[in-house]
Amino acid sequence: MQPTVQISKENDHICGRFTAMASPCEILLEVDCADADAIIHMAAQETWRIERKFSRYRNDNLMHAINNSDGRPVPIDAETHKLLMFADTCYRLSDGLFDVTSGVLRKLWRFDGSNVIPSQAEVDALLPFIDWQQIKFDEDFVVVPAGVELDFGGIGKEYAVDKVARLVHSLSPDHSALINFGGDLQVTQPRQHDKTWFIGVENPLEPGQAGKVLQIQSGGLATSGDTNRVIEHNGQRYGHILNPKTGYPVEFAPRSVTVAAQFCVQAGMLATLAMLHGKQAESFLNEQNVHYWCIR
Repeated sequence: MQPTVQISKENDHICGRFTAMASPCEILLEVDCADADAIIHMAAQETWRIERKFSRYRNDNLMHAINNSDGRPVPIDAETHKLLMFADTCYRLSDGLFDVTSGVLRKLWRFDGSNVIPSQAEVDALLPFIDWQQIKFDEDFVVVPAGVELDFGGIGKEYAVDKVARLVHSLSPDHSALINFGGDLQVTQPRQHDKTWFIGVENPLEPGQAGKVLQIQSGGLATSGDTNRVIEHNGQRYGHILNPKTGYPVEFAPRSVTVAAQFCVQAGMLATLAMLHGKQAESFLNEQNVHYWCIR
């Protein structure tokens, strides 16, 4: 079934809506943008291209080839090399807490509304396959050992937001655009006539309700939290942010962290790192000198 885009003209902007990366996606353009429909369709196509290329849920793409290579070198392009370099930066800045090989833990932790907790033995059996330092790559090839997998889920959506924002800005440099993929977003530039974009940040304690409304002129915003992906077991709540060193959910993590930064991918990295710091989330964010909103 072909994905579709719905476009509507609202009070002071034109909005395109579609679904990608298991998220509702929106492209908002100022109302006087003459080519808005064409730009929105090109933005959606670019989003779907990125999803097709890097989704771990497909068996016909580059990510599948990499994760089933059994240690054989797989040719990569410049875009993939750039994402691998960013994954390496995340790993080093987090002292190993942000590890894109930790996606294999999804085999044990299923945040689908059930209350099943894996055993320590099951977790221990997977831990040897979680180690970014086993990944070898250069500009032309990547080598992933058998049993180890790459999962760009922690950076892919934010990367797509920034990539699409650059595309939209190149096509309409005189108009402000808001790219919003499931709450991770980028504003290309300030709006005309001193207007701003208004963004509601969901309150995890009241799902579906905005706990805060922000006005954004430009830059990125990203949220990490456990609003919709948790396990309740014996009265204890387990969020979906997993510690790659233990194989278990991070203890004492906030319910939600929202970070503002120059680019969405930076905001997403900082929001996830804050969650991984658990009790020390606020201290970590204060050290980064960024605007943030943390709910426990």
